[in-house]
Amino acid sequence: MSVGAAEVVPGPGGGLGFLEAPAEIAARSPLQLFWARFRRDRVAIASLGVIAFVIVIAIAAPLVIKIFGVPGPNVENPNLTDAFGSPLGPSSAHPFGVDQLGQDVLSRTIYGARVSLEVGIIGTGIATLIGVLIGTLAGFYRGWVDTLLSRFIDVVLSIPVLLLGLGIGAACAVRGCISGVVQPGLGVIIFLISLATWPYTARIVRGLVLSLREREFVEASRALGASDARIMVREILPNLAAPIIVYASLQVPTNILLEAALSYLGVGIRPPTASWGQMIAQATPIFNTAWWYMVFPGVALLLTVLAFNLLGDGLRDALNPRTAR
Repeated sequence: MSVGAAEVVPGPGGGLGFLEAPAEIAARSPLQLFWARFRRDRVAIASLGVIAFVIVIAIAAPLVIKIFGVPGPNVENPNLTDAFGSPLGPSSAHPFGVDQLGQDVLSRTIYGARVSLEVGIIGTGIATLIGVLIGTLAGFYRGWVDTLLSRFIDVVLSIPVLLLGLGIGAACAVRGCISGVVQPGLGVIIFLISLATWPYTARIVRGLVLSLREREFVEASRALGASDARIMVREILPNLAAPIIVYASLQVPTNILLEAALSYLGVGIRPPTASWGQMIAQATPIFNTAWWYMVFPGVALLLTVLAFNLLGDGLRDALNPRTAR
């Protein structure tokens, strides 16, 4: 017999004793297992906090600059330069100093975060969707479909991204491209990222789908009469969620750096819109006399990219079922 969570057993001297029942093992969902692994990674948690801080600052940029009491990012003030036209350094009124035009560097750095996050998140999201679609079709159907799509992927991968960006940026600099759908500046950068970076995701997805399509649960769905579209959406894509999330999180900082590089070269974000890469380019000739103009946007770019990279590493470990934590 049993009493509550204990079992009655014969005890010494003919009496009765109690044997405690084993503790129940609580079942946990994959999401709970992921969070249990992820929250133990202090570096990843700290990186997530940095990214969340940057996102909040970017969204609330008008409120933040109002709190600091600094002018807007495009407000010029020639009185903030010395007699030789050199910008003044950090002060109580302008914590990050000003640039050659008297524009506040703190304000422009905060608004530059908007550009970097929009490019990184939106561009990566579009490229990921394209890559997942093409990679899934290539891996699932194989044969001539796989051959055609794989050769197309190879062709796109053979194009130097930076040179392609220089060409597209120059061609779309005045009136945009595709009948005005792609506008100069931010639109061109997002278009370039979507056009040039999807093959990396497609290759990864194709290899995973080639393996998943031979698994028993796919064969069972096919035997039950499920269509190809249903199998891909309901059976295969959920199993691709973890690697897609990890790779996308690692692709975001790469795309942020691509935007900074193109803006540095003069074919990305154009003035007066603030961009970290553009600010670093403008600060290069005067770095010896106005170090703050390069240091602050450079540090912001470094910390944001580093945080995304460390978060991606943490997600990769947390989403790996073989990770022992």
